[in-house]
Amino acid sequence: MSRAAGSAPSTPDRLDVDALVGAYHDLEPDPSVAAQRVAFGTSGHRGSAFDRAFNEAHILAISEAIWRHRQARGYSGPLFVGRDTHALSEPAFETALRVLVAHGVDVRVDAANGFTPTPAVSHAILLVNGARTTGPGLADGIVITPSHNPPEDGGIKYDPPTGGPADTDVTRAIQDEANGLLEAGLAGVPVVSLAEARAAARPYDFAGSYVRDLASVVDLEAVRLSGLRLGVDPMGGASLAYWALIGEHYGLDLTVTNDRLDPRFAFMPPDWDGRIRTDPSSPQAMARLVELRDRFDLALANDADADRHGIVTPAGLMNPNHVLAAAIAYLFGGAREWGSEIGVGKTIVSSSIIDRVVADLRRRLVEVPVGFRWFVPGLLDGQLGFGGEESAGASFLRRDGRVWTTDKDGIVACLLAAELTAKTGRDPAALYGGLTERLGDPCYRRIDAPADADRKAALARLSADDVRVAELAGERVVRILTTAPGNGAPIGGIKVETDDGWFAARPSGTEDVYKLYAESFVDEAHLDRIVTEARSIVETAIS
Repeated sequence: MSRAAGSAPSTPDRLDVDALVGAYHDLEPDPSVAAQRVAFGTSGHRGSAFDRAFNEAHILAISEAIWRHRQARGYSGPLFVGRDTHALSEPAFETALRVLVAHGVDVRVDAANGFTPTPAVSHAILLVNGARTTGPGLADGIVITPSHNPPEDGGIKYDPPTGGPADTDVTRAIQDEANGLLEAGLAGVPVVSLAEARAAARPYDFAGSYVRDLASVVDLEAVRLSGLRLGVDPMGGASLAYWALIGEHYGLDLTVTNDRLDPRFAFMPPDWDGRIRTDPSSPQAMARLVELRDRFDLALANDADADRHGIVTPAGLMNPNHVLAAAIAYLFGGAREWGSEIGVGKTIVSSSIIDRVVADLRRRLVEVPVGFRWFVPGLLDGQLGFGGEESAGASFLRRDGRVWTTDKDGIVACLLAAELTAKTGRDPAALYGGLTERLGDPCYRRIDAPADADRKAALARLSADDVRVAELAGERVVRILTTAPGNGAPIGGIKVETDDGWFAARPSGTEDVYKLYAESFVDEAHLDRIVTEARSIVETAIS
C-alpha cells in the first residue's frame, strides 16, 4: 500500500486539466495499436486522452456507431445523454451531441446543464419505456463517465431500451463499428457546430424527475420521522445536486459534508496505491468521511457517477458485501410485500454470506457472472427483487414490485440504509452482526496478481477439467465452476468451492492482472491458506 494512501494529495500529483483536454482534442489514436482502439469492457469504453485511449476521434466513432445501432434496431424515441464531473466528460459530451444532432436524434440533456448520475439516466429511459423492449418510440441513453476511475480517465457507456448496461452482443457491435470508423479515418461521420448541437438538444429535468419518484422505492417519510442525522459525501461527483434536493424535498436531517466540484478531485485522499479514485468502498478513499462518523447516525457516499454506494456507521466503513447481505435480509425479511417467487441476484464473486441469508429467507438465489448487465432482465420483469455485486453496486424494485432502475443505483442503496435504520432501530452494521451470529462470520479478500495477455486468455478459457484439485485448505472441494449457476453463462475464469470457503479467479479486462477473490467461514488463517493454494492452482493451470 502506498504511504500516501488516505492522506491529502500533494500539489505535484494534481492533474493538469488544460493539458488533458488539449490531448483529447489534439492527439489522434492509432487503430493499429490495440491499446488505442475502442474497447467496451463491463462498463463501456474507458481510458486517458494522454494515452490516446479516450480522444475526440473515439467519441466521434462511438457516437456514430451508436446512431447506426439505433437505426438498425428502429429506436425512434429520445436518447438521454448524461455526464459526470470528470475533466474529459464535458468535451466528450459536446462531441457526442455534435454527431447525434447531425443525425436528427431527439437528444435529451440535463435542463440545468448539470451533471447526471448513471441511475438517473436509467430511470429516465424506463419512465418512457416501462418494461417494453420492442415497439415504437423506444428510448435509450448514453452516460459519459469512467465511474470511480482516476481523474485523468474518461468513459462512455450505452444503455439500450432496457435501461441498464448493454449486453455483449450490443457492445461488441458498437465497438467493432467504431473501430471500423477509426480505421477509415472517420469518413462519413457528420457533425454540426457545438452551438447548433446545444440549441437542438432538448432539456430534461433528470434531477427533479428522479428525486420526486424516490418515495416509490424507499420509505423516506419513515426516515424523516425518525430524525436520523445523515451525512453525505458525493465525492465531487454527479450526485451533489441530487443529495441537496433530496434533503430539501423530503425534509431530511441531511448534511452534505463535501460540496466541492473539482475535475482534479484534489480534495480526495489517495487510494491504496496512491492514485485518486472516487471509490466509496475503499477505506483509504473514504478516510475523511469515516473521520466524521461520530457526527451522524449514518454517513453515506457515492462515486463520480453515483452508481456505487458507501455506508459508514458509528462502527466505521462497511464492507460492500456486508451492506448487500443486510439490505437483502431487510428487504425480504418483511420490509417489502413482494411475492415468494421474486428472487435475489448476486455475482459469483460476492460473499457467500448472501447465499446463506437467501437460503434462510427461503428465497431463490440467482448467481451470475461479474457485470450488472446480468441482472437487467430479472429487474426489468420483476423476477429479481434485488441485484448486487461485491464492488458496491446494487439496485432493487419499487415498493410495489415494479422496476426502478436496471443499472446500479448508489443513491437508493444509501437511502435504503437510512430506511433500514429508521424502521428497525438498528443500523446496517448491527443488522449484519446479527446475521453472522446465526449464519457464520466470513473473512473475504480480493487481490490482483500479475498476468500478461496470454495468461489472462488462458484463464478465461479454463474448464473444470483443467483444475484437478480435490482439496482446498484442508477441505474437500464440493464444486468447480466455470459457468454461473444462475444462468449458465461463462464466468470468464474459475471458481472452486468447499463447505467453508471458496476462491475465484478471472482476468481483468483493462489491466495486466487477474483478480483473485477468496472467502473463508473459518478464520483469517484459513483464508490465508485458501489464497496461497489458490495462487498455486491458478498459476499451474494457466502456465
